[in-house]
Amino acid sequence: MKRTFLALLAVYVAWSVLDAVIHVGILSAAYAATPKLWRPMQEMKMWLMHGTVLVEVASFVLIYAWLITDKSVKTAVQYGVLFGIGSGFAMGYGSYSVMPLPYRIAFWWFLGRLVEAVVAGWIMGKIIKKQG
Repeated sequence: MKRTFLALLAVYVAWSVLDAVIHVGILSAAYAATPKLWRPMQEMKMWLMHGTVLVEVASFVLIYAWLITDKSVKTAVQYGVLFGIGSGFAMGYGSYSVMPLPYRIAFWWFLGRLVEAVVAGWIMGKIIKKQG
């Protein structure tokens, strides 16, 4: 249980840092160019955003910890790739299909999620290991 909690904490920190790189660094100009799509900064519910990240991280880590029997870095990274493709495609291209997003945003939402999930899988694989 201690390793699972440590993995949860490490993945949350990694995703938070990568989210900042993607959304503040890479996509800030694209967001600024589409102000009608977003709440003004003072109206954003950042507490809710952090909560959604925590729920997703917990789901990601607990599925691996509780349901995957082959605990290895390789398996964790493979899990991250699949999770990243599924959630990234839904986030990026699912949103693009119903919102007037610039393609650049949709693409980076997809790619960013894929990278985050692969990194998270690697972190998790290093922390949650097969005993013995």
